[in-house]
Amino acid sequence: MKNEEQKHEFLFEKVNYKILLIGIAVIALGFLLMSGGASDNPNVFNEEIFNFRRIRLAPTTVLIGFGITIYAILKNPKKK
Repeated sequence: MKNEEQKHEFLFEKVNYKILLIGIAVIALGFLLMSGGASDNPNVFNEEIFNFRRIRLAPTTVLIGFGITIYAILKNPKKK
């Protein structure tokens, strides 16, 4: 039996992984922006859950993060 060395290659290039990590960080930031706003007393309604950060900014940030990760997956660094 031959002792052949197999060359292991990654699925993506280094640039793709960097963009992918940035996208995942942006998604995590969006979910952190959505957190909070709970009331200590369940019988009292808290208007804080409907502020701009939770309704507009956080979901937009998550969608941008998903867009970045999709771009990182589809990006072909060999194509110029």
